Amino acid sequence: MTPTPITEDDIARLVPLFYERVRADPVLGPIFEAAIEDWDHHLRKLEAFWSSVMLTSGRYKGQPMVAHLRHADHMGRANFERWLGLWKTVTEEVLPPAAANAFQLRADRIAESLQLGLQFQRQRDHAA
Repeated sequence: MTPTPITEDDIARLVPLFYERVRADPVLGPIFEAAIEDWDHHLRKLEAFWSSVMLTSGRYKGQPMVAHLRHADHMGRANFERWLGLWKTVTEEVLPPAAANAFQLRADRIAESLQLGLQFQRQRDHAA
């Protein structure tokens, strides 16, 4: 069985729908609304990010860790789990199972990496 191909169109459908759900979420919505000034720009950046992650397109030019460090107070395990739960739901709605699973696995790894980076930064801040 060959893996389901992932396309730019998949990403263009997934990202806006997912963040529509994030914005409507009673916990995550207020956090993201306070953090994002220009949603159109942010969504384009996130589409470029996922294109780079899933398709190795090189479209994303940014530093996700730096961006997330600014909001570290809101980035506890419970919020990551909530974000990942929504991601799982939306990927399963929008994508074929194999593609949804691929996006979910990548999101899990990225979340783990961000959490470790934030934890390291907090330890550095407390030691200073």
